[in-house]
Amino acid sequence: MTTAKPFDAISPDLLEKLCNLRGTGRKLIAVAGAPASGKSVLGAALRDALVSNGLRAELVPMDGFHLDNRLLDARGLRARKGAPETFDATGFLTLVRRLRSEGEVVYPLFDRAHDLSIAAAGVVSPDCDRVIIEGNYLLFDEKPWSDLVSHWDFSIWLDTAEETILQRCIARWIAHGHDPEAARTRAEANDLRNARRILAARLPADMTLSE
Repeated sequence: MTTAKPFDAISPDLLEKLCNLRGTGRKLIAVAGAPASGKSVLGAALRDALVSNGLRAELVPMDGFHLDNRLLDARGLRARKGAPETFDATGFLTLVRRLRSEGEVVYPLFDRAHDLSIAAAGVVSPDCDRVIIEGNYLLFDEKPWSDLVSHWDFSIWLDTAEETILQRCIARWIAHGHDPEAARTRAEANDLRNARRILAARLPADMTLSE
């Protein structure tokens, strides 16, 4: 396992590793970490770097597999939205298998402003040869999430300080209309609980990026 700082994330060494992954067919690169650890930012930067180096790359977020709020309400899980049991894990695993073996693959995206998933809102083209997948539970040692690990050609874990996660989550909830007190309560009661659960069951990564 290699450890690096996030500012060196798109280093020549990492870019070379991702460009020269062995084997035939489409390669899947996992970017995992706690909520607000910077997964989507890093994922987008990796995609852009790969494209700049002549590869066809796409970024696929896990968040499109959030269960709908009506289903969460029926199960008493709305307050825990973002926890492992509030996702369609089996559906996400099926998507990962399709990304490995099929040409064009459509997938859902999460609309954070409206707090809901939109079916078939994203697409990976048949000629795409690198897919960066980002999400909280890509290196999570609980079934069925742990079945994902065998599909990764390369995995990156973002090691972010808990206080940084907390402050980013608070800022995120304020941006979505919560007052500062409510934002802190939501971040501490749910986001940090999820972050600690992820850390307690974290599987090894090929590279760890630390802040």
